[in-house]
Amino acid sequence: MITWTLLPFSSLTTHQLYALLKLRTNVFVVEQNCPYPELDDKDTKQHVYHLLGYQRLGDAHSEPELVAYARLLPPGVSYPQVSIGRVAVAESARGKKLGHALVAEALKGCEQAWPGEDIQIGAQVYLEAFYKSFGFTRQSEDYLEDGIPHVDMLLSKA
Repeated sequence: MITWTLLPFSSLTTHQLYALLKLRTNVFVVEQNCPYPELDDKDTKQHVYHLLGYQRLGDAHSEPELVAYARLLPPGVSYPQVSIGRVAVAESARGKKLGHALVAEALKGCEQAWPGEDIQIGAQVYLEAFYKSFGFTRQSEDYLEDGIPHVDMLLSKA
């Protein structure tokens, strides 16, 4: 079972901040062998939310671990529209459809924060079909971001 928490930067504990930065670094820098500026000054902006998914990986007495994360951004921070970024699932928790649950929860969080707003993302090209399953449509040609093929996709609420 996953426990979801959606918080602005100012409400994150130091342990939550450390865990989310560690997860993002492990996934986007180490696993993808992609040195890039992970700290991009967007995390602390007003109305940016951090979606944290915790799960107990050991027995019932073990501490829950951060296994899923996404960043929800208001219009004007990454795109003119609302956006979701830094979508990550810990390697230890993959293969269990957790990515689907994470994106569904992120979409729910966006709808609560910005009702009826379109959502724009920059998706890694290999995940295009995954995001299409949520209603996103391709909005650009492929492009390289930090050496990884990406595509802009939009979930239109119109």
